[in-house]
Amino acid sequence: MKSMFAYKTEIGEITILESNNTIVGLDFDSIWDIEGVKVQETPLLKEAEKQLREYFLGKRKNFELPLAPDGTEFQKNVWKVLQTIPYGTTWSYKEVAQKIGSPKAYRAVGMANNKNPISIFIPCHRVIGSNGKLVGYGGGLNIKKYLLNLEQLY
Repeated sequence: MKSMFAYKTEIGEITILESNNTIVGLDFDSIWDIEGVKVQETPLLKEAEKQLREYFLGKRKNFELPLAPDGTEFQKNVWKVLQTIPYGTTWSYKEVAQKIGSPKAYRAVGMANNKNPISIFIPCHRVIGSNGKLVGYGGGLNIKKYLLNLEQLY
């Protein structure tokens, strides 16, 4: 069974999606209409919101949630590496490509980053251009900047 619930946060409303006791989505928007998904707060969604709140307060640097993003094997490899980027640190797309063993695949890494269905929990906001510039973010560059600045505070 799939469930979703929306929460008010410092960066606006965030909807978290759960399926089979795993987190499968996070969206920077209100609840959306998906067939077969029930709008209800489950214990896992409540825990995800609690950890997210702790993150925004600077009390949590790592999430401890069962994540199950849906994607290709390549995308899943990229998302796994994103979860190893230390809190308060940024890596370039090229660095991520090197970490997955495909140093020339930085454009493909960028596409996988763009398709990350569980932003924040899988910290794609920590990936920046090799020139140090903030580039692309599903929630908007203002949210990416907010998250990176937040991580510099703690």
